[in-house]
Amino acid sequence: MDKQTIILLDNGSRRAEATLSLRKLARSLEDTVGETIYPVSLQHANHIDPGLVEGRPALTFEAFLRDQLQSGRRKFLVVPLFFGQSRALTSFIPDIIGCLQKEFGPFGLTLADVLCPLPDGDQRLARILCDNIETTMRAHGIPRSRVILVDHGSPTREVAAVRELLASQMRQILDPGISLHEAVMERRPGSEYDFTGRLLEEVLDELATSEDDTPVVLSMLFLAPGRHAGSGGDITSIRDRVVAANPSLQAVITPLVGEHSGLVDILKERLEQAL
Repeated sequence: MDKQTIILLDNGSRRAEATLSLRKLARSLEDTVGETIYPVSLQHANHIDPGLVEGRPALTFEAFLRDQLQSGRRKFLVVPLFFGQSRALTSFIPDIIGCLQKEFGPFGLTLADVLCPLPDGDQRLARILCDNIETTMRAHGIPRSRVILVDHGSPTREVAAVRELLASQMRQILDPGISLHEAVMERRPGSEYDFTGRLLEEVLDELATSEDDTPVVLSMLFLAPGRHAGSGGDITSIRDRVVAANPSLQAVITPLVGEHSGLVDILKERLEQAL
């Protein structure tokens, strides 16, 4: 019987650290479930110099599936490293599958559930975010803080709803004295995209100019380092601009969700549910 090829799939980045993070997570999942896990990106990662990623080219989804189909594999299980049902999952992947089926004929591909399936989500994600907040506060000697839960920002309502749900769950876990705000790194203009959320720069500047001088913790609803998150990313640049304009503001950034050991347990459950 043809065994399923298991893929851990992220959106992809041109930054080497994103591919290295994906590979590390795939190895952890592999050790946990005892199955071979292929770390694959939906796009972009093929532009990374292999010399920056352990001498092995990063794998991208369409090219990887094509190679596997050419070698005779016909069954695939994709574990998406996505918080919610983005268009990458609902549109881009089906388009790729449709094109490959025209070329190779029918084959089986099962898509496991996302990390935070609506409507109930997954409390473990909220706990990971809160754990990262508490770790960051201890590291910086901050006894009390204001928190901004920040994600990339999506034009898809279902993805914006994931952040809103997690924020609601986090408020139940965090100390009642911690105020939790929400923000996005970027959003499309126009009132029709107001559901996306407020821009991080606006929210952070508003908190910086309030009478409250409590430090601010940016809670990162991001999975891996890259152009937006991690060292030197867009979030850090936004924080630095606001702090430069408001020198009395202390604003610190949490680790990423993908760096927390608890994420592997969620991925393991998603994989096993799909088998």
